[in-house]
Amino acid sequence: MSKPPVDRSVASRVTELTTLVLILAALVVIIVELPSEVFSPESKSFFFAIGAVGAWRYTWWLVQALRSVWYNRRIFPRLRAEADAAAEHSRPPELYVLCTSYRIEGEVNFRVYDALVRELVDYGVPTVLFASISDRTDVDVITHVLDDHGWPDHVEVRYMFQKGDGKRSAMAEVLRAISRRLPAPGALLVSMDGDIRLEPGTLRRSLSFFQADPGLGALTTNNSAIVTGNDATREWYDLRYAQRHLVMSSLSVSRRLLVLTGRYSAFRADLAVQPDFIDLVENDQVEHWRFGRFKFLSGDDKSTWFWLLKNGWRMRYIPDVYVSGYEELPDRRRFFASTTDLMRRWYGNMLRTSNRAIALGPRPMGLFAWWSLVDQRLSMWTTLIGPTVAILVTLFVRPSFLFAYLLWILFTRGIATLILAWQRGRFSLLWIPLIYYNQVWGAILKTYVSFRFNRQKWSRQGISAGEPDDPVAVRRQRRMGHVLHGFAYGALLFVLILSTGVLQPPDRMSLAIARDLGNGATEPAENANRWLAQVITTLPEGGTVQLPEGQLRVNEALLDRLARQRVRAERIDGADGLLSSTLSLTPGVAERITGPDGEPLADTTRCTPDAGCTLTLDQQRLTLVNVRLRVENDPVMEAVTTAGP
Repeated sequence: MSKPPVDRSVASRVTELTTLVLILAALVVIIVELPSEVFSPESKSFFFAIGAVGAWRYTWWLVQALRSVWYNRRIFPRLRAEADAAAEHSRPPELYVLCTSYRIEGEVNFRVYDALVRELVDYGVPTVLFASISDRTDVDVITHVLDDHGWPDHVEVRYMFQKGDGKRSAMAEVLRAISRRLPAPGALLVSMDGDIRLEPGTLRRSLSFFQADPGLGALTTNNSAIVTGNDATREWYDLRYAQRHLVMSSLSVSRRLLVLTGRYSAFRADLAVQPDFIDLVENDQVEHWRFGRFKFLSGDDKSTWFWLLKNGWRMRYIPDVYVSGYEELPDRRRFFASTTDLMRRWYGNMLRTSNRAIALGPRPMGLFAWWSLVDQRLSMWTTLIGPTVAILVTLFVRPSFLFAYLLWILFTRGIATLILAWQRGRFSLLWIPLIYYNQVWGAILKTYVSFRFNRQKWSRQGISAGEPDDPVAVRRQRRMGHVLHGFAYGALLFVLILSTGVLQPPDRMSLAIARDLGNGATEPAENANRWLAQVITTLPEGGTVQLPEGQLRVNEALLDRLARQRVRAERIDGADGLLSSTLSLTPGVAERITGPDGEPLADTTRCTPDAGCTLTLDQQRLTLVNVRLRVENDPVMEAVTTAGP
C-alpha cells in the first residue's frame, strides 16, 4: 500500500511531548485520588450504565475495525491486482473532470490545477476539464498552468462561472454541459473540489477499477490534509481522515459506502448525466411534517451517493490512493467555534439524507450497510449516556466517581487511538482528547441538528437556507425545535436518573411516611407505629429501614405489631440531611433499647455509625444508626400508648 504524502500536516514533537506529560500527570492524579469505594456495591449502577453501553458501542466499533483490516489485507490486494491488470489492456475512451472552486487563494489554485493537469497529461486519455470558477483571476491561474505544461493536445478546458448560490447549481450546470456532449460508452467523470491536490498516479491508480468491475458505479479515495492552523487543528483533521479510512474500508466489504466524498470521487459518465441524477444534485429536497418542503444547500456528495444506492450500483473505497486537501478552519483563531460550524454542516447533511436511505431497507445495500445508517441515528444518543451518568453519579452519589470516569476515558480512547494509528500508519497523543471531543460534542451537535435540520449554513460561501421567509414562522419552528429537543433529552435523563438510583419511584415505605406526615397532627403515634412496622416486616431479608428527616413517635404498639409478624430488617438508619431523624419513645419501648455504651436507654442519646444502639425484640435485634433517641414520660403519650394502634 502506498504511503500518504510527506507534506501532510501533523503536530510538532514539542506538542506531542507536552501532551504526553499532561496525560501522565493526569493519570497519576487519577490513580492517587481514586478512592476504594468507587468499586463498592453502590457503584454497580455507574459501571453498568457506563460499561454496558460502552461494551455495545466499542463492540460495534471493533467489528468495523476488523472488517477494515479484512478489506485492506485480504480483499483489496486482489482488487488492486485485477485493476492493474485491466489498466494494461484498456482505458476509458473519454474523461470528464468537474472541478468547482469558490474564492480559492491564487497560490492554492495554482497548485491544485498544476497537479490536475500533470495527472491528465500522465493519464493520456482525451479529457474535457470543466473549471467551475467564481472569479476572472481563476482563468489567469489556469492559463498559467497550461502554459507551463505546453497546452496538451488531449486536454480541453471549459470555464463556467458560478452563480454564487451554492455548489449544487454549479455542478448541475456542468453535468448538463457534459450530457450535451453525449459521452462515449465507458467514459468516466471525476468530480473534485478546487482545494484538492491530486497526488502522482491518482487517476491511473483509481480509474482502473472501473475497467476491472463493470458493476462499479462510483469510487472515492483516501484523504490527507495540508492544514493552515495550529497543532490541534492539524491533528483534528488527520484524526477525522483516520476514522474515515476505517469506516470506508469496513463498508467496502459490503461493496457500499456511506458517502461519495465531494473532495474527490469518480463516476461512470453515463450515470452522472442521467436527468434524475442531475435533478437530484441541483434540487435535492425533503418533505418534513414540521418544516414542510425545503431544498438542501450543501451535501451534494450525499445526493450522488443516494442516487447510486437507490439504483443498486456498487461503490468502492481505494485506500492506497491519496488526495490532499488544503484545509483551514473558518476562523483559525477559534478552534471550538470553527469545528462546531463544520460538524454542524456535516452532520446536517448526514441526517437530512439518512432517513430516506434507511427507508430503502437492507435489500439495495446489504444488512451491514443498512444497520450502519441506523447506528448513526442511535449513536448520537448512546454516546451521551456515559457523560450524563458520570455527572449524575458525581453530583448525587460520590464525587470520586469522576476519577473513575476519567480513567475510563483514558483507557478506552487510548485503545481506540492505537487501533486507528495501526491502520493510519502514524500515532498522535492528541487523538485521545480529540476522539472524546468529536464523540461527545459531536453527539450533542447531532441531537441539536436532528430537531433543526432545515437550518443550513455554508460558511465559505456565506449563504444559508432552509427556514421560511416569515419571521413568525421561523420563531415558531425554532421554539418547537427547542421543546422537542428538550423533551427527548429529558426522557433520556429521566431514565438514567432512575437507572442510577439518583431518583427512585416511591415505595410503600415512602408512601406510608408521606401519609403519616400528612396526618401526623391528629394521630402521630398510631401512624408512626403503623408504617414503621410495615417497613420492618416487608423489606427484603436483611434490609435497612431508611428514616426520613424530622421527629417520629413510637410506642408499645410497635412492639405488639412486630411480635405478630416476621421481622425482616436488620438495621434502621437515620437521615443524613440538614435535619436529623429523631425517635420519641415511650418508656416501654426504651426498655428494649441499649445505648452506645451497652446500658439501657434512660434519657436522650445519639446512635452514631461508630457507636450504634440496639433494639432487642423477642427473637431478633435491630441496629439503630445515625438516629437521635428521646424518652418521653407525659400523660398524652401514655394515653396514646394505652389506646394502641
